[in-house]
Amino acid sequence: MLARSFLVVALASLALLLPGAAQAKVQTGDGYTYYETGDLAAPTPKTPEPGLLLIGGSDWSEPAWRWFAGKAGEGHLVILRASQDGSDGEWLMEHIGGLASVQTLVFSDREAAFDPRVAEILEQADGIFIAGGDQSKYVRFWKDTPVSDALNAHVAAGRPIGGTSAGLAILGGTGYGALAEEAVDSREALADPKGPKVTLVSDFLKIPFLGNIITDTHFTERNRLGRLVAFLAQARAAQGEQTIGLGIDEDTALTVEADGTARLYSTSEGNAWLVQPLAKPSFGESGALDWDAVQLIAIGPETRFDMATMTVSEPAYMTTIRVTEGKLSEEPKAKRRDWSLAIHGGSGVIERGDLTPEMEAAYRASLQAALAAGSAVLENGGTSLDAVEATLRILEDDPLFNAGRGAVFDAEGRNQLDASIMDGATLNAGAVAGVSTTKHPITLARSVLDKSRHVLLSGEGADQFAREQGIEQVDPAYFRTERRWQQIQEWRKNNLSALALDPTHRFGTVGAVALDRDGNLAAATSTGGLTGKRWGRIGDSPIIGAGTYAANGKCAVSGTGTGEYFIRESAGRQVCDRVAWNGQTIAQAADDTIGSIGALGGDGGLIAMDAMGRIAFAMNTEGMYRGAASSEHPAEEAIYADETLANED
Repeated sequence: MLARSFLVVALASLALLLPGAAQAKVQTGDGYTYYETGDLAAPTPKTPEPGLLLIGGSDWSEPAWRWFAGKAGEGHLVILRASQDGSDGEWLMEHIGGLASVQTLVFSDREAAFDPRVAEILEQADGIFIAGGDQSKYVRFWKDTPVSDALNAHVAAGRPIGGTSAGLAILGGTGYGALAEEAVDSREALADPKGPKVTLVSDFLKIPFLGNIITDTHFTERNRLGRLVAFLAQARAAQGEQTIGLGIDEDTALTVEADGTARLYSTSEGNAWLVQPLAKPSFGESGALDWDAVQLIAIGPETRFDMATMTVSEPAYMTTIRVTEGKLSEEPKAKRRDWSLAIHGGSGVIERGDLTPEMEAAYRASLQAALAAGSAVLENGGTSLDAVEATLRILEDDPLFNAGRGAVFDAEGRNQLDASIMDGATLNAGAVAGVSTTKHPITLARSVLDKSRHVLLSGEGADQFAREQGIEQVDPAYFRTERRWQQIQEWRKNNLSALALDPTHRFGTVGAVALDRDGNLAAATSTGGLTGKRWGRIGDSPIIGAGTYAANGKCAVSGTGTGEYFIRESAGRQVCDRVAWNGQTIAQAADDTIGSIGALGGDGGLIAMDAMGRIAFAMNTEGMYRGAASSEHPAEEAIYADETLANED
């Protein structure tokens, strides 16, 4: 057995400093990696107390973590993982505080569970937290080993324990082990609750108040009610009538005191969901589940929930659902904004001091004017399509932006305009490229969506269609501005890049995404393209799935940047696929998509919105002209990368 003082000396001699982090990392044995931050030699200030921290995945609530640090006596926390690294420890020490140290053990093999050093670390822990990842690894690595014995001993000694996502999945008396090759979703589980993909595990951990509970996380966001009901059906068929379900939404935490009283914390208005069957399940000939009555109770911040007695007062929501031939009659719905709007006006090398005070004020005023136009549509019950069109018409009229009047010139001295719009409810879309006489390209794109059987029209044909539809036409000289004309002259003289021509506005494309009161998403983008473009070049803005995309239930996206890279990465569709198929939040999906563009050498930014009206801005440039408004927060605008908005999630 190794004393903590010995560990400090050993780790000091073997530490490898991670780039940019004051954190020691050392390989301490076969099958695991060890990380530490803080002072392992410091005494624990207070006596640890029993407590449970149950987190539904994604963002961690800081108040909930401060509660957990207090339960750990402000002493030494151990985080257990089967993937990733020890960065959570750094976050906790920097943002939460109230802990003497955080140690992280990342397991890669079952052999590590038998290492005496692991046992010593767990024995000395004042609090233990099991992180997310793949719960099948936790089951395979720890079940019936000294690690599971140590976890049970830790709890029995009156010390706090917690978990998130996969870590929470294994804390219940019965848990979903995810031991099949593929995880099961609600549809599959309800169709065959006793099937090979519904792999439940019991006799693993003995956690107070969770003995008869099966947990699930990312609950509403990933539509997991069905599979939790299926887990309950299998467990009740095998073990009796006592098992109930507890689902917890993303960004949400449930803290449980020693007497069983629980409190909910959430950073995104999430809930915990108590799933209590009121009848017995039955199974059809095909194996599909039938269940006449299952009570669903939402636990909110004001709810009083006693896990010792499983009683709930002042629930946030309550209903009874039915399962018929493997299909749910009703599912809980996360609270969405009544309406939401986000816009961009291009990204670039925009650092504080680059813009004169007058220019900065002008950009901010224009963004506010555009937000006002779109917000008025949504506030009055208009559609998301109408809102994004109205918003971009304002920006197309403003010569500050590279769209409509103020568009850049191509190599031949012409303004060639592109735009697109997409309806998330129907997946219908309209786009135009290379138009030169239509005053508002976004209105022409809307007309292509509404009044043609095509998606993308270009050049003279697009302008002809505009004339046939009675859309306002202008002399091409209308789009000319002296600033853009001087830029093309400089380009012709020196073949300068767009960055050199206008470093504070490298990509002046404008875009908008919106959610209306009916829950419909829409996206729109408009641009003049690149200064000096040749040969009829078309970028990502009029390409559905690249610069513009919207799909109800998933997301809406508009991009601005090096169009060739956005096209190659199918940027707009990629964001939505990350939300739909990877279960990512809108912010994660937006950031990772911009990351994939950057990995290819492209730069720019995008705005994105999910089905709840949550907004994300992502960029790999120093700034992006942007703004947002919603039914929850008034209109705000931003320019610099370090600015944040109340509407941003």
